[in-house]
Amino acid sequence: MSLVHYVLIAGAFFIAAAFVFFVTPAVRIFAFKIGAVDIPRDERRMHSVPIARLGGLGVFAGFIVSIGFYLASSHYLNLSLKLVGILAGASIIIILGIIDDITPLKAGIKFVIQIIAAAIPVFCGMRIDIFENLRNFAPNVYIPIGWLSIIFTIFWIVGITNAVNFIDGLDGLAAGISGISTVSMVIIMLFTRNVEMALLAAALSGACIGFIPFNFNPAKIFMGDTGATFLGFMLACVSIQGLFGSYLIVSFAVPFLLLALPIFDTTYAIIRRIRAGQSPMAADRNHIHHRLIDFGLTQKQVVLILYMFTLCLCICAIAITFMGIGRAMWFVIILFVLMLIAIIIAGNLRKLMAKKERKNKGCTK
Repeated sequence: MSLVHYVLIAGAFFIAAAFVFFVTPAVRIFAFKIGAVDIPRDERRMHSVPIARLGGLGVFAGFIVSIGFYLASSHYLNLSLKLVGILAGASIIIILGIIDDITPLKAGIKFVIQIIAAAIPVFCGMRIDIFENLRNFAPNVYIPIGWLSIIFTIFWIVGITNAVNFIDGLDGLAAGISGISTVSMVIIMLFTRNVEMALLAAALSGACIGFIPFNFNPAKIFMGDTGATFLGFMLACVSIQGLFGSYLIVSFAVPFLLLALPIFDTTYAIIRRIRAGQSPMAADRNHIHHRLIDFGLTQKQVVLILYMFTLCLCICAIAITFMGIGRAMWFVIILFVLMLIAIIIAGNLRKLMAKKERKNKGCTK
């Protein structure tokens, strides 16, 4: 990789970040004018006053402006059939999100349209041919999966699209997690010399970072389904084009670690709802961020904790890419042990603080 590549990727980041930062106030005014406003009506809402939605429209605009600049002025990013498919699918997701942010749609309708949007890049050639990669991991084994790759790829795209949307429950949470994940993708793609996907990931991360000043607690605007589903869709597509490859275990572990928090939260939510006899798409107040709030933490504390957790997982993914699965496993194990110790210490400190608080209350009586 030459210095030119690093400058190009930094440029993609800063163009997107700057555009989103300056256009978001206008998007906020527009959202209030058309009635795209989140009014707190139930216990799931963590805010007490009406807040504009549609912030994702600014995120999308910043991303498009950034990659549009490089499509027009650089040979490092070409309008290939796969990229056309990704952008076409993302546009459908954005339109769906805008409609849903103004007039909420039924979950079934959204799900069907998401499948259609995911199918577009798939039929433009973007696939996860997982079992084909086993020939690299074990040269004498080759298991073609044929048309099953279509189903698996659509499942991955729709799954990540909804996973990011599900975790968008606190100010700045989805934007920050997506920003951390995409910056990590940029690092990995630079290592693997995938300049085209690194530019897309850099533009996406810049758009997230440019939006956070308006979305961090106390939020002035929400990204809404418009932004959360767009980020999820793009994270899924960029991970397929830029990360799935190499050995099977490594190729799956890297994108999974980068997106582990929304994947885990969504998987647990679906299982929880099915066991309760509810629709998997039904809303509730049992996501990981809600549970941490119920422990007595503030919104900012919860968001920062989940940022750190995501960062640790991303460091593990980067370590696997640079060091290989064998050497990196020790690093991953040590990191997770340290995280577990930190959680235990934090839990014990909380118990001590609660005990001290009860003791102080007893003394004042």
